[in-house]
Amino acid sequence: MHLCELNIRGWRNYEELRFTAEPGVNLIVGDNAQGKTNLLESIVYLGSGRSWRTQKSAELIRFGDAFADLEAKVFSEGREQTLRSVIFPGRRPRQLWRNGVKKKSAGELAGVLNTVLFCPEDLLVLKSGASARRKLGDMALCQLRPNYDAALAEYNRLLEQKSKILKDRFEQPAWLDILPEYNLRLCQVGALLISYRARFYESLGKAASVYHGQFSGGAEEFTLDYHTVSTVADPFASVAKLTEDLQSHMESHARAELESGQCLTGPHKDDFDVKLSGLSVKTYGSQGQTRTAAISLKLAQRELMKRESGEEPVLLLDDVLSELDPSRQDFVLNQISSGQVFITCCEQGRFTKLGQTIQIRKGQIV
Repeated sequence: MHLCELNIRGWRNYEELRFTAEPGVNLIVGDNAQGKTNLLESIVYLGSGRSWRTQKSAELIRFGDAFADLEAKVFSEGREQTLRSVIFPGRRPRQLWRNGVKKKSAGELAGVLNTVLFCPEDLLVLKSGASARRKLGDMALCQLRPNYDAALAEYNRLLEQKSKILKDRFEQPAWLDILPEYNLRLCQVGALLISYRARFYESLGKAASVYHGQFSGGAEEFTLDYHTVSTVADPFASVAKLTEDLQSHMESHARAELESGQCLTGPHKDDFDVKLSGLSVKTYGSQGQTRTAAISLKLAQRELMKRESGEEPVLLLDDVLSELDPSRQDFVLNQISSGQVFITCCEQGRFTKLGQTIQIRKGQIV
């Protein structure tokens, strides 16, 4: 699997850009704020239908332009395929195409251009808040499991609507009559999310432990623990049982939710914790341990996607190498001997022996 050609119009700071990518390593160099990360973001968006930086479509469109248009030729599943996304500001829905056929959802793009992104923020994800770790898992799962992407979108929509009911309960008391229906559906969809997440995090933890073992010379044992609502004793239980568990937890928080006007329970508060030899990285991990564990997670994500599709996903390293010491740089670089890789950095001349170099200045290839 690799990106062959990318065409961009009206995306972020790009008026128009076209370039042909190498199937191996593509090094994107340029000063800060020239558009290197924006370029990687367009690749991620084409493959997944989402950005890791924003949920607001207006922020993706170049200032003064009416829309953004992304198009790519991809070699995937043994043949050349095309992807296209046109994004509009406001409430006008985006348009997605796969091989010239218009699609209704991002889930229908899954599998054509799988990507694994690694950016400086990911090095600190194990020390960050729970939302950053949920985003890491959600971005991976949405590519691995199109049904998860649909369930997550529905859950977020229901959660937003329930939040409005609770917030406006005094101005619109009649809305409380439909609250039980929202609660039931949230539990049903939430049970699906938990089921997917439990299995994903189990596989991710096992794969990451292998990479961390190689990195640390077997000195530390890597484990990953998934945490969801307290009434879920077994996240691997049937979806029906998980639904019951979520209902029990929601019922126990019903009065508190009405008093606070907020949604207090559900898988939108899920988290995971990485431990090294039994000690939480978040609480006790050194900077070096935290970075090594984060690298192991990203390499594990790439491994899982390769196992699932049989093809190496495109790896995107957004200025992450400059954040690593030489030993960790070497470890990462030794893992990219296969598959397509895009690496951004500010230092021209560094890593140039790796592959094709593309210099970016003010949204243009120099």
